[in-house]
Amino acid sequence: MSATGNGLGNSNDSAAAFVTMASQRLRLNPNKEHKPESYDDMQLDFSPSIFSSLERYLPPNMLGMPRYDKVKFMREILLKYLPHGERNRVQKHRDYRQKIILNYQPLHKELYQLDPTITFVPTFLEAVNENTEESFRRICSEPSPGIYTFEIFQPRFCELLLAEVENFEKWVGDSKYRIMRPNTMNRYGAVLDDFGLETMLDKLMEGFVRPIAKELFPEVGGATLDSHHGFVVEYGNNRDLDLGFHVDDSEVTLNVCLGKQFTGGELYFRGIRCDKHVNSGSRPEEVFDYSHTPGYAVLHRGRHRHGAKATTSGHRVNLLLWCRSSVFREMRKYQKDFSTWCGECLHEKKERQQMSITATKQELLLRKDDES
Repeated sequence: MSATGNGLGNSNDSAAAFVTMASQRLRLNPNKEHKPESYDDMQLDFSPSIFSSLERYLPPNMLGMPRYDKVKFMREILLKYLPHGERNRVQKHRDYRQKIILNYQPLHKELYQLDPTITFVPTFLEAVNENTEESFRRICSEPSPGIYTFEIFQPRFCELLLAEVENFEKWVGDSKYRIMRPNTMNRYGAVLDDFGLETMLDKLMEGFVRPIAKELFPEVGGATLDSHHGFVVEYGNNRDLDLGFHVDDSEVTLNVCLGKQFTGGELYFRGIRCDKHVNSGSRPEEVFDYSHTPGYAVLHRGRHRHGAKATTSGHRVNLLLWCRSSVFREMRKYQKDFSTWCGECLHEKKERQQMSITATKQELLLRKDDES
């Protein structure tokens, strides 16, 4: 059977095998001993890295199956998150992105292939090379639970990226090309993936964000981040002024201030919540405000509710990398308790435990009274 085309094959044996596979589901924990196959040579409607990431979670009896059978199973799972209409939208966006890349001339081509030596500060590189929880915590501050800050980018890299974004925006203005903004909340800024920086951001996520997230955020898929949405946002005069209260469409978010001179613009955090509790109140210990420093990153769970206060003067530009895990999103479907990361779920769990302890004590006292 050929693995070309869409990589799904068409034999009767494969179809029969797929009927059996359809009743199975992904494992809760990955098989760390299994080495996933590469899917880079297959024409797929999802990123090949997503299939490689999902493969470790396949049922044990599927790990040795032919590659195209595994793709069938994983693709069916992924399609639940991307129905036909959405796939059409994705294809249109690919065409839109390709048109930009063919016409836009980069200003600093060295940005497009991530060079760690000119990108990161030495302390960050050392921590990543050591690749231990201890090394990452050594460079991080945790001013509030689940919020980590650290120096990441060299000043020169920030300058180059700012210049590249300005050059892209000038090209947009000169060519009168209508571009998509980063999200529904920001009217200014640009999606970096759309003008050729997708490969660079893939490397940033896979080689530098995922190792940290694996140690700091394992309960929300930090070890299995396999896709991203990368963009810059701009605040200040004639730009967005602030950003409303929200959660990100990510498992882990990297937020780096690139510059420039500004006042205000603090991030405010108000606790981590699952879908059920996203609109619940905040407790005093969950309230935290963070002031940006150029070159420094804030790393937090995507479900950590936050917003940005008004930038009162100057011009602030931030790089955002929303990192996602298809594995975590699939596993979450089968979970009901999110107390390992949702503050409200944890509070409810502690209340139930306390009620149980109180009830047990009362029962023991009643028994003691009866015996006496």
